Amino acid sequence: MLRELHIRDLGVIDEARIEPHPGLTVVTGETGAGKTMVVSGLSLVLGGKADAELVRAGSESALVEADLDLPEGHPALVRAQEAGADVEAGELLLARTLAAGARSRAHVGGRRVPAGLLAELGQDLVAVHGQADQWRLTRPAQHRAVVDAVGAADLDEPRAKVADLVARWRASTDELAGLVADERSRMQEIDRLEHQLTQIDAVEPVPGEDEELAASEDRLAHAEQLQAATGTAHRRLSDPDALDGADVVGQLAAATAELAAVSAPDPRLQELHDRLAEIGVLAADVAADLSSYAADVDVDPARLGEVQARRAAITDLVRRYGPDVDAVLAHRDQAREQLTRLTGADARIDALREEVEVLTARLTTAVDRLSAGRAQVATALADAICTELAALAMPKARVEIEVTPDTADDGDPLALATPDGRHLRVGAEGADHVEIRIAANPGSTPRTVARAASGGELSRIMLAIEVAAAGAGAAGTDDASTGDARAAAARAAGPGARPTFVFDEVDAGVGGRAGLDVGARLARLARSSQVIVVTHLAQVAAHADRHLVVRKTDDGHVTSSDIAPVEGEERLRELARMMGGDDQGAALDHAQELLEASQERAGRTTRTG
Repeated sequence: MLRELHIRDLGVIDEARIEPHPGLTVVTGETGAGKTMVVSGLSLVLGGKADAELVRAGSESALVEADLDLPEGHPALVRAQEAGADVEAGELLLARTLAAGARSRAHVGGRRVPAGLLAELGQDLVAVHGQADQWRLTRPAQHRAVVDAVGAADLDEPRAKVADLVARWRASTDELAGLVADERSRMQEIDRLEHQLTQIDAVEPVPGEDEELAASEDRLAHAEQLQAATGTAHRRLSDPDALDGADVVGQLAAATAELAAVSAPDPRLQELHDRLAEIGVLAADVAADLSSYAADVDVDPARLGEVQARRAAITDLVRRYGPDVDAVLAHRDQAREQLTRLTGADARIDALREEVEVLTARLTTAVDRLSAGRAQVATALADAICTELAALAMPKARVEIEVTPDTADDGDPLALATPDGRHLRVGAEGADHVEIRIAANPGSTPRTVARAASGGELSRIMLAIEVAAAGAGAAGTDDASTGDARAAAARAAGPGARPTFVFDEVDAGVGGRAGLDVGARLARLARSSQVIVVTHLAQVAAHADRHLVVRKTDDGHVTSSDIAPVEGEERLRELARMMGGDDQGAALDHAQELLEASQERAGRTTRTG
């Protein structure tokens, strides 16, 4: 809901703050006063084309700000937050500055943004229906959205079913396509992994084996030197013949015996005796160990060849698959796990093919059910629009709402190939192309609604569509008569709340009784949505919940306009002016009668002075 619109130095408007009613707001004023600047201002702040000529003469720039009150979760709030805008308590602030001779600047929630973001947000915020702008139903998806909103009670469940099945069908088809497309590379990968595992399993390495083999090879390569050295060392320690009776162990034993005979009287000498005896024992132990080592040394050239061959095999694996045997074994385990997954893909492909077949059949049934439901709603809505057009001085207009399958090429991999041979371009909203088509005059061919007519006639067509949609339950029409009740209903509508509707020149070419019918239908639409109307007909203005007047002043040099609400006697005078009368006697009485009749038709009572 638009809470406030601030315009400064735009066209002939010096500065104005507009606070639209939650229900029906009308904007009136003399020709040339600047009524259409309200629509132009909204166009700018919602991303419309920036024209520097709109800047008021004598001013450097023009500013338009919009303050909107939106329900939590509204798509525009979500998108604004994604763009980094400051959004608090459902309030969204939009601004557009237009400088003469410079580029315009756009802001959302205090953050500067591209003007394109304003246009993106505007699609969910305001629907402008005028001679130059048609922001509602210009996109094909909006035609479908109108039908779906009208038939929400019957279509929400099948739409949800289609959306769920589409998500599952796409996930399965994407996975299947990926597996099939990668089959060649998958087979190549299987061959590579099997070859690696064959190499590793043929060697059967064990943890730490590379270090053990290196040590073994070193010992075997130097076995003769080791045996000779240890034998010589053993003889020097314990073989009297090797050193002419002067072996180390024997000499230590003799020295120990010499001290034993004299060490008893002197504790110090006794300590030296004990230490010498300990050395003798250690020398004897070393001599025995050297003898054992020399006996164990394996001087075996055949064994050396075996170790060298094993070490070469291990080294080859390490060179290919890791810095050591432990890394080779880790690579082997990973390869086996990956090979298990890849070899199981054939079974997965078969399972996916069955799953896709089942989902295709279920999705086809769901899509056809949704299409049939839409067709029924479309027929009823078309009849309702024709009824509304007849009451808007267009009794000969003919409305068709076509619900046709959105077909795709046979070779489109993303298309749903139905069991009966169709190829549908299916999405979360189904596979329907919906188009509202109107023939404004007898004998003419129905055309898409945005091209079916021009000027005020087109605005009336749009009004008929919106009123028919609201009457069919698109927004949960609230029969309460007060503006507060309407505002509460708008706030409670949730993320799917309808936009604010703006009609410019909706009454062009209409007068008399038809004007009353236009006003009545605008008032009906305002029961469920905020509606702003620029009008020159008193019959329309009399239905308003809030009446704004654009007044022009001229100081002899500069012409400017401001916008202000009128009530009571002021409103009667404005209605009288619009009917071509003065602000005296009979004209005021006529205005009072028109106001009362209009308000009573809408379920309200309004009297003035």
